[in-house]
Amino acid sequence: MKKLKLLWITAMLLVLAACGTTEEKPATKEETPKQNEQQVITIENNDTVQEYTEAPKRAISLNQHVTEVMLALGLEDSMVGTAYLDDEIYAPLQEAYAKVPVLADQYPSKEQVIDAEADFLYGGWKSAFGEKGVGTPEELSELGIHTYLQTSSSMLGPKLENIFIDIRNIAKIFRIEDRGEALVAQMTADVEAITAQLPTDQEPLKVLVFDSGEQDVFTAAQNFMNELVTIAGGENIFGDVDSGWATVSKEDAVDRQPEVIVVIDYGATTAEEKINFLKQDPALSTTPAVQNEHFVILPLSAASEGVRAAEAIEILAKGFYPNSFK
Repeated sequence: MKKLKLLWITAMLLVLAACGTTEEKPATKEETPKQNEQQVITIENNDTVQEYTEAPKRAISLNQHVTEVMLALGLEDSMVGTAYLDDEIYAPLQEAYAKVPVLADQYPSKEQVIDAEADFLYGGWKSAFGEKGVGTPEELSELGIHTYLQTSSSMLGPKLENIFIDIRNIAKIFRIEDRGEALVAQMTADVEAITAQLPTDQEPLKVLVFDSGEQDVFTAAQNFMNELVTIAGGENIFGDVDSGWATVSKEDAVDRQPEVIVVIDYGATTAEEKINFLKQDPALSTTPAVQNEHFVILPLSAASEGVRAAEAIEILAKGFYPNSFK
């Protein structure tokens, strides 16, 4: 009997000990501790070497595609402003975008940046830190403001992996490497799911990227559109031109016999107006693409070096090979 009583007391003590233990909850986005809090982060970017002793707290994004990188990483609470919207913000990010003040339709002035007490500026295009932008990295550094230029947007022949490098750099600067790796993994998986459905038994379709132009054609050469077209199963007919965007003659475009025309959608001229121009132009209307009315419309924001890469590839792939995606 004494033995049973002893066992009962022991069991009760174990139960009470278990009840007194608090269960650890998984960290939410707000609760996630900053990684490597005390570590100095060194980033080489845009001909500068910058050191970060802590994560920026008052960031401003200066172009839409890098704004979307920030938001996709869940950094809206670390932003005091954004600028230069090309078109509608990416739908999954609209709620987060609404939390960030829009400082200017294009680039904000240096005075606006100073008034916002910014400590970090993230530019998508070289112009952000050019003469018509907010200032050079050196000038801004003297004001105690760090800068980062999207490397994948300022190089010739960027690949998808170059965007991943930019995402990882931003994640490292803000001490959220785990979120950066998760975003890269998701984008990679999304791209693989799309390309797995592409046909494997035919030659890549010949693709002309049409941005604009009436006398000549302004088109994609070795910029990110070349990578997007290639991954989506096409061949950019001007992918051999040694520049990012290029102006080519209509005759050259006709000679290369594009089978698909990708129309870049942005600005005051609508995609439908561009397509009507192609149909009515005496030269371009003779191409197989126009004859077969094989057009694919792609928003400029999706064509930029940002988090919409998988979406852009999906639009292109489904437009190139609709029968493979039924």
